[in-house]
Amino acid sequence: MSGVIFYLCVFAIILILFIVSASTFIKLVGGGEIAVLERRWLGKKMPSGRVIAMANEVGVQARTLGPGLHVLIPFLYKVRKEPFTVIGEQEVGILESIDGNPIPPGKIFAKVAPNHNAFQDSEAFLKNGGEKGPQIEILPPGTYRINPALFKVRNEPQIMIEKGQIGIVTAMDGEPIVLGRLLAKQVPGHSNFEDAEAFLANKGQKGPQIQILLPGTYRINTDMFHVEIRNASIVPAGKVGLVSALDGEPLPEREYVAKSVSGHSDYQDASKFLETGGQRGPQFDVLRPGTYYINPLMFQLELDDVATVERGQVAVVVSNVGEEPEQIKKLMEQTAEEETKKGEATKGEATNIESPQEVEKRLSVGIERYVVPKGFRGIQREVAGPGIYYLNRRAFIVYIIDTTNITIDWDDAKETKFDPLKVVSRDGFEISVSVKVIIRVRPDQAPYMVAKIGSIDNLINHVIHPMIDSSFRNQASSTSAMNFLQDRQEEQRKAEDRARNELEKYHVECVSVLICQIKLPQQLMDTQTMKIIAQQQQAMYQEQQKAEQTRIATEKTRSEADQQKNLVEAEIGVKIAEQNKQKAIRFAEGEAESIRLRAEGDAKGIKARGDAEGARILAMGEATAKAYDLQNQAVGRQGVTAIEISKQIAAGNIKVTPDFLVQGGSENIGGLLAAFLTNMITGGSKTAPGSKDENLSATAAPPAKT
Repeated sequence: MSGVIFYLCVFAIILILFIVSASTFIKLVGGGEIAVLERRWLGKKMPSGRVIAMANEVGVQARTLGPGLHVLIPFLYKVRKEPFTVIGEQEVGILESIDGNPIPPGKIFAKVAPNHNAFQDSEAFLKNGGEKGPQIEILPPGTYRINPALFKVRNEPQIMIEKGQIGIVTAMDGEPIVLGRLLAKQVPGHSNFEDAEAFLANKGQKGPQIQILLPGTYRINTDMFHVEIRNASIVPAGKVGLVSALDGEPLPEREYVAKSVSGHSDYQDASKFLETGGQRGPQFDVLRPGTYYINPLMFQLELDDVATVERGQVAVVVSNVGEEPEQIKKLMEQTAEEETKKGEATKGEATNIESPQEVEKRLSVGIERYVVPKGFRGIQREVAGPGIYYLNRRAFIVYIIDTTNITIDWDDAKETKFDPLKVVSRDGFEISVSVKVIIRVRPDQAPYMVAKIGSIDNLINHVIHPMIDSSFRNQASSTSAMNFLQDRQEEQRKAEDRARNELEKYHVECVSVLICQIKLPQQLMDTQTMKIIAQQQQAMYQEQQKAEQTRIATEKTRSEADQQKNLVEAEIGVKIAEQNKQKAIRFAEGEAESIRLRAEGDAKGIKARGDAEGARILAMGEATAKAYDLQNQAVGRQGVTAIEISKQIAAGNIKVTPDFLVQGGSENIGGLLAAFLTNMITGGSKTAPGSKDENLSATAAPPAKT
């Protein structure tokens, strides 16, 4: 029994020794691990300066053991397990080698060593000349068996540039930038800086790069290329982008704006801009509304308002670019010749030489830039009509000119520019005059107006206002205050004529000059008011007198009109009585003639019958004549005539009553008829009441037959 126990103890000791020894030469490496070996002895010594040993050298080994069961020489290696190097999907691996050949002077990043299988073959890396330090190569997303003793791996996110952004790149290594250039030139083949090796191989330059990164995702070695993400250049609606280049050919001294070059895709291809001779400074071409991927280290963008020309307006454009007008060119050539002759005449003497800018400035004094055709520098002959224009205000100066009527007021309103004019009359009174001037600029004359005075504001402030003020001062000083007020229309005409003649010199049409209000001193106005009131009162009294006279005439006419009916009736009655009177007289005369003729016939008959009968008739005639004489003596001749007429009326020989009788009232007809008969009887004579003739007439007149 004791022997069995002995053997069991020996077996256990052997088993323990086997297990302990197996742990030193048999290693199991998991599926996501690698084994880093360190050789302790029995090998060569590493060269000086090396920290990672090769297979036959003592030290931390360059090679590693992958997943699986590995048998090692007992007690020769020390094993350390490390996880795989994992680079995420949106990451890159930045490596730094702690061993290898030294990087050449002037370089920052190690060159690319071949055949190291993405740094997974450390021995191949060292054997093929891998250099110590930051590696220019990077690891794309994936899982790698990399020796952490040789390489330090840092996970960095990939460069992600969103829409509307750009990436500005600065290279930490490369050739030096050419002297005089601001940015490194663009080199091909580096695939948007993702292939740093190709960048350096193609002599990429160190420093800020002219090429930028557009929206996208990039696997870039951020130790080699620093990337700054900025917003893209945006020109909003209603704006225009003015561009200034920070690099390029120098701008000529006499030019204000760089010449236009093509092919740079709205400044988004800066390399093409430089290749085609783009100049440094303000650019001629502008950017319209939109989003532009422009390198801000190369181009600066400034936003400006678009030029808007409304209806009733034109835009006069002054160009700062183009050929010089012939007048300026000839003067400059003439001045250059004079300077040359002067220099030859004073050769050997100290002279002050003018710069080109000073010459141009001196020549520009007193010289009016004439209106020029398109393509020349100066005021453009063609104007721009209503619309929206994307103009470069550095290259073109725009003057918006109203072509409709422009009104300028001198009055007390707050919104007006000028106060009422204060003038003094010839008799010393201060007069306040409110004036309105209306002008118009024709579209075809607008460039010439700008050439003459510059702008509408200059025209108003420096021409029209002084002219109107002077005109009314001169006119007021030549007349009295009251005459100035009374001759307002004439004063307005004079001012308008002068304004029209003066404004024609500036190619401006004077529509009208209006005097709105004239204010005289209150004392003068009070005196004038009292005078006018007195005149008005006098005129009023005269009119009242005329009115009274007219009223009298009116009343008289009204009374006559009221009695017109009675007057007409009386006139008709008188006419009827007159006609009856004439009729009665004619009848009586005819009857008398008839009696005479019959008497003569009877007399002849009687004479023929015998003298006896004649004696009888003579006696009777004498008796009758005597009777008439007695009647005539008794009642008068008119009475006798009335008696005879009454007899004739009674006998029906005289018609007194008319066929038609027009009368107004019954109470008047009897009186009218009585008056008519009395008039016929009396013959129009007035007999005293109660006289013998009156009684006789009353008794002798027979009653009227109705």
